[in-house]
Amino acid sequence: MIDPATVLRIDGRAVLVTGGTRGIGRAIAEASAAAGANVCVVARKPAELEETSAAISALGAQVVTVAGSVGDPDVADAAVGAMMETFGRCDVVVNNAAINPVFGPLMDADLGAVTKVFDANITAPLRFARAAWHQHMQEHGGVVLNVVSVGGLRPGPFLGAYNVSKAALIHLTRQLAQELAPGVRVNAIAPALVKTDMARALWEPNEEAMARTHALGRLGVPDDIASGALFLISDASAWLTGEVLVVDGGAGVSARG
Repeated sequence: MIDPATVLRIDGRAVLVTGGTRGIGRAIAEASAAAGANVCVVARKPAELEETSAAISALGAQVVTVAGSVGDPDVADAAVGAMMETFGRCDVVVNNAAINPVFGPLMDADLGAVTKVFDANITAPLRFARAAWHQHMQEHGGVVLNVVSVGGLRPGPFLGAYNVSKAALIHLTRQLAQELAPGVRVNAIAPALVKTDMARALWEPNEEAMARTHALGRLGVPDDIASGALFLISDASAWLTGEVLVVDGGAGVSARG
C-alpha cells in the first residue's frame, strides 16, 4: 500500500542537477533536498554555486558543487565522480541546463550557434546519463529526468533551434528508457512558459496577455515544475518510464485569447 506521507520522499539518495543555481534547476535542487536527498549542483558561475550551496545546506542536505559548462565534455564525468567521492552514489540525474542563443528563423541562423545549441541541449544530457550509468547506475539503478519543453512537441516561431533540440531530447528520453530498463527509469518534463530569467524576454513585456493564453490564468513559476519533477524522480512514479509530463497551465487546452 502506498504511504501518502512518504511516497514523494527520496531520503538518502543523491541527485545531480545541471543548471541548478537558477530558475527551474534551482527549484528542483531545493525540492530534492527538502525531500531528503543530497544534491550535486552543476553550473558555470562559482559565486552562484556558493550561494546555492548555502541555501540547500540550510535545508539539511549535503551539497557538492561543480563549476563548469555542460558543453565541456569533461564536466559530466567530473560531477558524477565528485558525487561518488562525497556521497558514494548517484541515484538521479536531472538534465536541466540548456542554452538558447539563436533567436529567429532557422534559415537565417548562424550554424555554428545552432551546433552549440544541439551540443548543450542534446549531447550534454547524454554525456551526463552515460557518466551516471558507468559510475553507478549500471549496477545500482537510478533515474534520469530530462527537462524539455512544449516547444519540443510542436513548432513555434523564432525558437527553431531550441525547439528542435528539445524534440530530439524527447526522443533521446524514450531511446534511453528502452536501453536502460529495467534498472534505470528515464522520463522528461515539458514546461510551457515559466517565469525564469532565461525566458524573461518572452514573458516580461506583456505578462498579463501571455497569462490569458493559459487555461489556469497565469504563467508558470519554477516551483510548478519542481513538484512535477519530484514526482518523476521519486517512487511515486515507479512504474513510469519513457514518458513526457507536460506542465503547461492548460495552455494546450486553453480557448482564451
